Amino acid sequence: MRLPFLQIDAFTDRPFAGNPAAVMPLDRWLEDETLQRIAAENNLSETAFLVTDATGEADFELRWFTPTTEVALCGHATLASGHAILGTEPCRSRVTFRTRKAGILAVARDGAGYKLALPAWKPEPRPLPAIVAALGLDEVVETLWHPHRYALVIVENEDIVRGLTPDFRALAAGGDILTIVSARGRETDIVSRAFAPGGGVDEDPVTGSAHAVMTPYWAERLGRPEFSAWQASARGGHLGCRLDGERVILSGHCVTVVEGTLLLPCN
Repeated sequence: MRLPFLQIDAFTDRPFAGNPAAVMPLDRWLEDETLQRIAAENNLSETAFLVTDATGEADFELRWFTPTTEVALCGHATLASGHAILGTEPCRSRVTFRTRKAGILAVARDGAGYKLALPAWKPEPRPLPAIVAALGLDEVVETLWHPHRYALVIVENEDIVRGLTPDFRALAAGGDILTIVSARGRETDIVSRAFAPGGGVDEDPVTGSAHAVMTPYWAERLGRPEFSAWQASARGGHLGCRLDGERVILSGHCVTVVEGTLLLPCN
């Protein structure tokens, strides 16, 4: 079986930056175990699988897998999936995706880039002493939690975010949690880094779903619904963030870097 394969760098306007995602359109859903093994073979933070949505609720069904697990929401692989569809269909201005745990998501053209609509997942204050210790932090401004297993740790400044050297084994001991560390930025309104060793990704380069959690928090703290963001990983990525009621609108670019075929044994 020959399966089309795209590798797309998301939240960047140049190759070899942003967050790489594999995007694989399918004629039908394969067994979950097969999808997971393909994602492990790709060995990227996320592999997105697309199937035409037979229900008519959206254009496509969309699922995301890390090398070790299926996730509830992935922003950068959704943006990459939108780029994969809109890049080959110039007359289409918008594409929608039906997901299993995050509802209907949409990617629309925005000049030379795209806008991605995600659910606004507002976190609530909660002590997170084990996570703070695993991050190697002595002091934090605030810690928050969202029940989809997102931990948000606010620190005093950008230098602390950039200088983090987490204990990934200790973070992974808590299970599949996305841990986000954020502060106000110098050149952008906010900066962040995101870690998910319990989900098979020590540090995620640029994380759309993390900004679905951070945007409600920072919109309130900054006193305005729209702001700029930089995820300060080694690859790095720029995002525009806007809180629009119950939705978070992220803006960014994508670059296709690989086009190919995955050969899947039929037995």
